[in-house]
Amino acid sequence: MLIYILRRLAIALCVALTVSVVSFSLLHMSGDLAVSIAGPEATAAQVEAVRTQFGLDRPVATQYFEWLGKAVRLDFGNSFYFQGSVMEMIAERLPITFKLGGSALLLAILTAIPLGVLAAIYRDTWLDRAALLVAVVGQAMPSFWFGLTLILVFAVTLHWLPVAGNESWQNFILPAVALGYYAMPAMMRLTRAGMLEVLGSDYIRTARAKGLSKSKVVFKHALRNAVIPVVALAAVELGFMLGGSVVIESVYSMQGLGQLAWDAISRNDYPVVQAVVLIIAMFYIGLTFLADVINALLDPRIRTR
Repeated sequence: MLIYILRRLAIALCVALTVSVVSFSLLHMSGDLAVSIAGPEATAAQVEAVRTQFGLDRPVATQYFEWLGKAVRLDFGNSFYFQGSVMEMIAERLPITFKLGGSALLLAILTAIPLGVLAAIYRDTWLDRAALLVAVVGQAMPSFWFGLTLILVFAVTLHWLPVAGNESWQNFILPAVALGYYAMPAMMRLTRAGMLEVLGSDYIRTARAKGLSKSKVVFKHALRNAVIPVVALAAVELGFMLGGSVVIESVYSMQGLGQLAWDAISRNDYPVVQAVVLIIAMFYIGLTFLADVINALLDPRIRTR
């Protein structure tokens, strides 16, 4: 198991290094940063002054390693537009994004596992088909369109919930539903597949032969083993949700990390864009590695390696 975890850690570090290179290179390939910072009306002398001020006249490799060295220390410099520390801005916005992602993940789990269990128990019935239909719709429907539909129905028409903002817990309901519904189908199908596999195993047939009640067989014996891969998938889905918050936070005007990224992109604020992309990617890589560790701890086939 230790070799498996070390191998996964090495892969995670390689991916993290690749992401840092890509996030740094994409901005430099988008055009002359000095011209973008100085503005379209700047003179050649002003552009050269900006190039010297921000070190853009040095070799790209030198710029990358200097940026990476500072990024490891969580020093991303100052924002071009907001004129403040990038890390302080991210630290201020990050709790809102985590609150949104955690709420969405909780809703997805509370919906996906019961639906997956019911679909497996009543396989090939109308209930199974209905659960699969809900999963297919959730996978195919764009999250921003679903978010706008929720606003139209529950905020504009019914006036039950606020349209935008992040002042109270009511503000998180609609965006959490919109974000969680996209993650729910994968967990529901995995729960269903795991339950079908477990329900057909020998120890479940033995439990039934002993006269145990159906609920005890399902929830005490079958579900406990079937949800093992779902726990690992939930960690990965949280990473997806942190990335997907860019769209949902923009739809609901929530002042989280996603909204900060959108504002920075629209204003060519390159230090903020680089920092947000790198931090979201690092969270996703870390959560994926955590999922691998959970699999290693819970799966007996990996534990015995």
